[in-house]
Amino acid sequence: QSIHNLSPRKNQPFIAINCAALPEQLLEGLLFGTTKGAFTGAIDRPGLFEQADGGTLLLDELNSMNLNLQAKLLRVLQENSLRRVGAVSEVPINVRVIGTMNMEPAAAIQEKRLREDLFYRLGVMTIHTPPLRERKEDIAICTAAFIAKYNRLLGIRVQGIAAEVRDVFRRYAWPGNVRELQH
Repeated sequence: QSIHNLSPRKNQPFIAINCAALPEQLLEGLLFGTTKGAFTGAIDRPGLFEQADGGTLLLDELNSMNLNLQAKLLRVLQENSLRRVGAVSEVPINVRVIGTMNMEPAAAIQEKRLREDLFYRLGVMTIHTPPLRERKEDIAICTAAFIAKYNRLLGIRVQGIAAEVRDVFRRYAWPGNVRELQH
């Protein structure tokens, strides 16, 4: 989100979706939108690409997206337009797409979890974030940020963590990475 907030697109929408959390058919409709009559119960609804027009769409865990849907995504990125599910006409879009993955891109490509051509289309800039266990100095910063966040959300006033807890956190391997620390 910082990339979006520090860009000329900062006043436009920022939308994030976890690609691993939704089945392929639902994800396709959410991303590209639907047209009334496309399937039982379908309504005219813009997808996340249209909603993010002018802004940024974050596709979290992109490597969890089905390869067929990745091919449709590649087409949208190449053409800067999309066709809603069940539609016959194209809708122009102007969206920055950021993809995140929970594995190295080369491994995802080799394991057929990421299309190579999609990686090269999105891979204008690649940022590798090491796991928390390799950057233990960030634990204090992350902990302070999470405490501040939940103080605001829950209306509480936690001041920090005890020195013993900090020591346990530094020794721990964090297999669940930053999400584990947060929760």
